[in-house]
Amino acid sequence: MLIQLVNIKVQPGTRETFLEAFKINCDGTREEPGNLRFDLLHDPEDENNFFVYEIFKSDDALEDHRKTAHYRKCVAMIDPITIGGRSKTYFEPVLVQGVVEASI
Repeated sequence: MLIQLVNIKVQPGTRETFLEAFKINCDGTREEPGNLRFDLLHDPEDENNFFVYEIFKSDDALEDHRKTAHYRKCVAMIDPITIGGRSKTYFEPVLVQGVVEASI
């Protein structure tokens, strides 16, 4: 299982373009067999600062996601409007809904 939180900051005035791109990505990703969760969140103090909470079944499922048309279209739309690229933080599940973890 792979859990990641991706932080994406966009330029002021580009929020609607970002949301359009991520709607395409969210809709497609949620249909992928290797995706368990895919949520877009925003910072309540900065409407141009977003977080993507993603859970994939495996590293391979994430790699398959990165090859999809919806992912590539989203990246092509958001790359010109992001500030500082995308930062990623990876996590391991402990008490995640629907996940049984032997180490607890």
